[in-house]
Amino acid sequence: MTLMRILSITLLFLLLNSDTGHSCSMYKISLHGQTRVGCNEDAWRLTPRIWFENKTANTLYGAAFTGSRLDGVNRYAPQSGMNEAGLVFSRLATHTPENQYARNQHKKKITDPTQYLKDILHHCSTVDEVKQRIDQFDHSYFKEDVFIYVDRSGKYLLVEPFTMTLGNEANYVLSNFCPSATSAADALSLDRYRHGVEFLKHHIDTSIQFFTALSDTMHVCRKRKGDGTLLTSIWNPNEGNVTLYFYHDYQHSLRFNLSEELSKGDHLLDITKLFPPNPEFQQLADYKIPHDTPYMRVILMIAALFFAFTSIYFPVSWFKTMNTKYARVQLLLSVLSLILIAYLYVLFRNINIYYFSAPYQDRYSFWISCSSYIPIVMGLLILPLSILNYLIIKEKLWKPFPRRLFLVSNITIWLLAGLFAYWGLFSIFKP
Repeated sequence: MTLMRILSITLLFLLLNSDTGHSCSMYKISLHGQTRVGCNEDAWRLTPRIWFENKTANTLYGAAFTGSRLDGVNRYAPQSGMNEAGLVFSRLATHTPENQYARNQHKKKITDPTQYLKDILHHCSTVDEVKQRIDQFDHSYFKEDVFIYVDRSGKYLLVEPFTMTLGNEANYVLSNFCPSATSAADALSLDRYRHGVEFLKHHIDTSIQFFTALSDTMHVCRKRKGDGTLLTSIWNPNEGNVTLYFYHDYQHSLRFNLSEELSKGDHLLDITKLFPPNPEFQQLADYKIPHDTPYMRVILMIAALFFAFTSIYFPVSWFKTMNTKYARVQLLLSVLSLILIAYLYVLFRNINIYYFSAPYQDRYSFWISCSSYIPIVMGLLILPLSILNYLIIKEKLWKPFPRRLFLVSNITIWLLAGLFAYWGLFSIFKP
């Protein structure tokens, strides 16, 4: 196998295994024998759905689910949901800290996470039953998620990658962190969580207006693109209904009754078609990034492969022609190629970069934060490199192939600069 083939396969694997992480928030309120669970799904996906699944000969309860991540053909990964017994769940992305507990090799393996999550609602009516069911599995499979299950009584179960905790507090708020490994101060540093906690200090009731206001308080609408909370669901396990709000517009809502919907048979609804046009959502839909635009993925993958080649070729060429004028520029091009490969990998792995202001700061990775300055460095070098390229071509200082390769490098860098500017990755172009 040639070196370039190895590089191609490696880059393809790394670039296709991208991180589509998102963040969410939730709350549960129990008062006067009534329980409500509110969920905010904060994601950049364009496919929010709600669907209804009846019980079968092998299951006990019908259920409703919401979600936006496509998983297979016309199947979506559940983000929240409720069954006929009034059991509600919510899923939140989290950074899981290093933990002393290892995977339990003796428990059942989760091979189909979507079906696994749906089966819990199809088989369980209380959080105690959920705990018994999950305890059969190696649930550390979900190493970047925390789940909460709430039953009609108001009792809840926290499911973290390495632990489960039952609770019965009347009011509970959760965002993107593992409660067992996060201090109160660190939790309050998260805006969604802090806003919810502070809101509940003043007044609590069980009206839909109150829960709408609480969901609104915990929602996200970022300044740059107007993006943020994709879908808000407020589950009422006592009455068996759910109220939906689309793309942080809390003036328009839809309510679904679980029993009525199940009587229509299994069905899936596109939430974007159920609500009036939303200008901020349209702005999100019009914004193109590699994660949802195939031709952009192809461009970046070809650029990465090209830079992989130049990172090897230019040092070899320099070694053979080190006495040639401007020969050391080839070493600079090799280093720049390696840096750009690393940054393209970061772009594929971190969707957040496209939506937050530059230079993007990652709270969990110093190196990703540092990589956000690469477009700025490239921007400072692009004009001098173009001038050098012109002089080398004009004076025919290098052999034909490295001259042409330098030209293609410059064209590729200019193309990337255009894409970086479109995505707002240059700090001087802050919106």
